[in-house]
Amino acid sequence: MSVNKVILVGRLGRDPETRYTGGGQAVANFSLATDESYKDRNGERQKRTEWHKIVVWGKQAEIAQQYLKKGSLVFIEGRSQSREWQDKEGQKRTSFEIVANNFRMLGGRSEGAAAGAGGGGGAAREIEDFGTPHAGGEEPMGGGGGGAEISDEDIPF
Repeated sequence: MSVNKVILVGRLGRDPETRYTGGGQAVANFSLATDESYKDRNGERQKRTEWHKIVVWGKQAEIAQQYLKKGSLVFIEGRSQSREWQDKEGQKRTSFEIVANNFRMLGGRSEGAAAGAGGGGGAAREIEDFGTPHAGGEEPMGGGGGGAEISDEDIPF
């Protein structure tokens, strides 16, 4: 048995870029930053940022393009995938990306409405969860709208 599952919570480094395949399927790409804080050998607090390439397909790509903006706080669930190609000098190159099958906006209503580019104040709530249905009707991260909202102060980075 093997498992390829990635869960990230971070902020978009740039607005999503959406293109369409020859068959008309949307594909959106964006970068996501996750931060880690630690103390170095001298006891000083250090911060390290990891950048992730995110790819979203289909209807979710169109939703990402419409509602996600640079700086948006988002939960991403998907799988890690490598891609190989040859550069201009003929060298074999490999890059890694996260193919998202689910994402959820984590910002408050004001952040979501501002990111919605003209969306109403309730837009963030309506479009909060953009994933495939989960078994048993569960929502990721114990969601459901009844719990407390996550603020920037709740995130450890």
